[in-house]
Amino acid sequence: MKLLMAGPSPFVRKVLVLLHETEQADDVETVTVTAAPGGTDATLKAANPVGKIPALVRDEGPTLYDSRVICRYLDARAGAGLYPDKGWETLVLEATADALMEAAVLMVYEKRFREEAIQSADWIEAQWGKVEGALDALNARWMGQLAGKMDIGHIGVGCGLGYLDFRHGERDWRKGRDALAAWYEVFAARPSMRATAPEG
Repeated sequence: MKLLMAGPSPFVRKVLVLLHETEQADDVETVTVTAAPGGTDATLKAANPVGKIPALVRDEGPTLYDSRVICRYLDARAGAGLYPDKGWETLVLEATADALMEAAVLMVYEKRFREEAIQSADWIEAQWGKVEGALDALNARWMGQLAGKMDIGHIGVGCGLGYLDFRHGERDWRKGRDALAAWYEVFAARPSMRATAPEG
């Protein structure tokens, strides 16, 4: 299998962490592609018609895309149980982490791919408002779930918080969220997280 990836995407990292946690990293070749708005390369477009990463190219079936689909497939392949039966809380936690990551990525895109004259500070702050909403919910409502057995929600939250440190460290997401910050300090020390730390 080949995992099409680009840059320090938190969605790609979620897949990579799962691969490490389920001992499947050696089964997947990573292939770096261009996925910038307006500059997506042909390899990625052929694998995913909307040109987004990650995409998992398989020999035995069609390409899978969207990190949630890929992670669910790889979890089933390994029989790891990161998506528990009737685990609605797990799915909501994963969705919360994905929403946080999407808003944080869009903030970067606004500054990186739009000319400065047409960038919207209000729009950027609206995205940060979504991030803060997710952070506050995690700190107030989800610490019990995060304290339990690791599932895909833990991985998503860990990757989302790591991306905030990497791209938005000046905003200090930890302030007023001591429980979440303490949880992340422990989770970030996992070998899978250290092996997939973003660069560039």
